[in-house]
Amino acid sequence: MKESNQHSIDDLNGRSKEVFRLLVESYLNTGDPVGSRTLTRSLSESVSAATIRNVMNDLEFLGLLNAPHVSAGRIPTESGLRLFVDGLLEVGDINTQERKEIDASLDNPDDMSSVLNKAGTMLSGLTQGASVVMAPKSEAPIKHIEFVSLAPDRALVVLVTEDGNVENRMFNPPLGQTPSSMREAANFLNSIVSGHTISDLRSVVERHVERHQRDLDQLSQQMIKDGIAVWAKDQETEARLIVRGRSNLLDDGQTDEDMERIKSLFDDLEQKKDISQFLDLAEQGEGVKIFIGSENKLFSLSGSSLVVSPYMNADRKVIGAVGVIGPKRLNYGRVVPIVDYTAQLIGRILRT
Repeated sequence: MKESNQHSIDDLNGRSKEVFRLLVESYLNTGDPVGSRTLTRSLSESVSAATIRNVMNDLEFLGLLNAPHVSAGRIPTESGLRLFVDGLLEVGDINTQERKEIDASLDNPDDMSSVLNKAGTMLSGLTQGASVVMAPKSEAPIKHIEFVSLAPDRALVVLVTEDGNVENRMFNPPLGQTPSSMREAANFLNSIVSGHTISDLRSVVERHVERHQRDLDQLSQQMIKDGIAVWAKDQETEARLIVRGRSNLLDDGQTDEDMERIKSLFDDLEQKKDISQFLDLAEQGEGVKIFIGSENKLFSLSGSSLVVSPYMNADRKVIGAVGVIGPKRLNYGRVVPIVDYTAQLIGRILRT
C-alpha cells in the first residue's frame, strides 16, 4: 500500500467522497469492517458492488482505508479518520436533553473541586467514554506554613491556603535539624508569605532570606531553602488530573493486547506522566481539538482518540482542560459539542 500523504477531501471525486463518507460513518457506528455490498444499499446512485470495490481500492491506495483481514471489508486508517474529521464531519449543536443534564450536574457547586469532579463523572456517563479533567494549579493565597519532623533525614513542609486546603510535601532537611531551627524557619516564613500564592513563594522567600541572613542561623536558612524548593519544583507541573470511566473503554470488546495498552495509558495518566502535555494539547488555540490515535505522544500506544477543550478564567487565560478518551471509532459528531459546552460552562462558573 502506498505511504500515506496529507490529502484534502477535495482530492476525491463525488463518488469516492460519498463511498468514503458512508464507509467511515458505518464504521464509527458499528466498529465493523464495511463491505461493498453494504454500501450499495446506501449510495445515492445505483452502482454495482464491483464498482464500489474499485473505489475502495483507490481509497486504500491513498492510505485512507485498509483491510484488517483478507477478504474482509475495509476500515478507515488514522489518516482516513483525520480526513473525515477535518473535511466531512458534521458537528451540530448539543441537543436540549444533553444540555439539561450537563447544567443539572454542575448546578449549585460547593467549590471548584466539586465542579470538576462532577464534570468528570458527567462526561464519562454521557459519552460512555473515559473522561479526563485537568484541574488548575491552586492559586489561593497562603495562610500558614509549618515544618514537621518525621525522622533525622525526613520532614514535611505543610502549607495551608486561605481557602482551607492543606497540602504537604516531604523533603530532606539539613543534617542536625532541631525543633528550634524548624520553629524559627516556620515563624520566619509565616511572617513574609501571608497573602502570597504558591507561585510567588520562591522569589518572595529568596528576597527576604537574603535581606535577613544575619537574623537567621545557618540551619534555619537551609531549612527554608530546602522546604520551599520542593514546592517550587512541583509548581511547574502540579495540577490535579481527574480520570473517570476507564471501565467504559476496557469493556468495549477490545482484544487482550488492546486492553493492556489502554490500561498502560490510564496508569500513565494516574501517575501524572506527561501531564503537562495534556494541557499543551488543549492550549493550541481556542475551541475543541481532536487527536486520533498516534497523532499525540500521550495516546500513541493505546489506539485511543482524545477530544479535548480548554477552559479559561476571567482573564481569558487557559488554566485547565476537559476531555473524553474513547476508541478511534468515537462518535465525534456527538462528543465534540458535549465537550465544548462543558468547557464553556466550567469557564462561566469560574468567572462568577
